[in-house]
Amino acid sequence: MSLPAIVKAPATVRTATSEVHNVIKQRILDGHYQAREYVREASIARELGVSRTPVREALRELVSEGWLEAIPHHGARVVAWTEKDAQEVFELRLVLEPMAVRLASERMDRTHLAHLETLASRMEALVERIELEPEVRNEIALLNHEFHRELIAASDNQRLAAVLDSVVRTSVIRRNFGNYDLANLRRSMRHHREILEAITANSPTWAENVMRSHLLAAQALHVRFPDLPDEPPVASG
Repeated sequence: MSLPAIVKAPATVRTATSEVHNVIKQRILDGHYQAREYVREASIARELGVSRTPVREALRELVSEGWLEAIPHHGARVVAWTEKDAQEVFELRLVLEPMAVRLASERMDRTHLAHLETLASRMEALVERIELEPEVRNEIALLNHEFHRELIAASDNQRLAAVLDSVVRTSVIRRNFGNYDLANLRRSMRHHREILEAITANSPTWAENVMRSHLLAAQALHVRFPDLPDEPPVASG
């Protein structure tokens, strides 16, 4: 995946650092950088057309935020999402996201609801293509992230949305749909559709409960299939 070079404004190293930070983080979320893959300072600087200083600062920030880990004498690599990470993330989501959906169902306008319905329809169509076109998983993951983000934003609670943003970004996009077979994906799409039906019916409790079921189903898949350990797999059979 190629990205346009960053154009350095006459601004500051801070601006360049922010831009580099955003590019690397998005690449992690998109799956361009895989778990335990090293992100090389020199390569990034050359590719994005910036000096190594903002790249170095961006890598430090991403390490402090938990996206990368610093390996002595080797550099920074993408952190793998472990079963413990999955447990912690879903513990938070199961408390906060149903709350956000309840608020959203009470405050959402027709324009916002129509946008969510469009996202749901696009995902449903892609799911039916997945057996012949496995690459559409990436597009489903991005649309799914947008669906959850827009649903949370409709809660009109900025603090709740801010807390959930980093949590949901990690678990909704990062290596998400690789764990889902067609039946799991269809169930996930049905949950999305039912949440929208509950909102249309002005039933916050219904919407909240469907979101909780949706998250419990996702939690079961993430906990059953954490990132693989460092050791090579043992041949079976």
